[in-house]
Amino acid sequence: MTDKKDFVRFLIGAGALRFGDFTLKSGRRSPYFINAGAFDTGEKLGRLGGFYAARIHEAVRAGELPNDIDTIFGPAYKGIPLAAAAATAMSREYGEDIGYTFNRKEAKDHGEGGSFVGKKLKSGDNIIIVDDVITAGTAVRETVPLIRAEADVNICGMVIAVDRMERGAGAAGGMSAVGEVSRELGITVLPIATVKEIIDAAQSIMIGGSPAIDKETACRMEEYMAEYCV
Repeated sequence: MTDKKDFVRFLIGAGALRFGDFTLKSGRRSPYFINAGAFDTGEKLGRLGGFYAARIHEAVRAGELPNDIDTIFGPAYKGIPLAAAAATAMSREYGEDIGYTFNRKEAKDHGEGGSFVGKKLKSGDNIIIVDDVITAGTAVRETVPLIRAEADVNICGMVIAVDRMERGAGAAGGMSAVGEVSRELGITVLPIATVKEIIDAAQSIMIGGSPAIDKETACRMEEYMAEYCV
């Protein structure tokens, strides 16, 4: 099982998880921020790929994902290194030689051409998508039709680093953005960790003799969750 505490410690150490006062794209003021751009070295990306691979392996063993995954798909641009890192880690740590594919923002009209790079998608393939977080779900809603237009594949799941657990556009129904994406697209979305797990783990992680987040920050995060999350 994925060690949530180890994952949160890694996020903090990599500078990908920060606590403070941040204004999000949505305009909300958040007491924490996740920056996928912080995975900017081979060591960090290698470790991150290991966490994705562990979550995929765990989901396969639990029957949440099929045991014959053909391709890991990374939406451009942030998903590209995630797909490559996850596929590499699956081979290195579990002996599973899985392909990886990503899309171009603009189709190429010369050379090999097309909108996709990497392992060619074929009808009947089992595909999983990887990304960092789902905020409103815009990226995955744009990506899924592109994949399905390329070949009649089975998009059997999506693995993300963190589930922020925030309400989706249909807030009246009380469903999270992740839940809305799962229901609308028929895809199982599996986070490595949820924000609730991050809060719990961070309070027990010691950095320089003090918890990674103090009680005040934890309280602010819980208040944020009470207002915006499900």
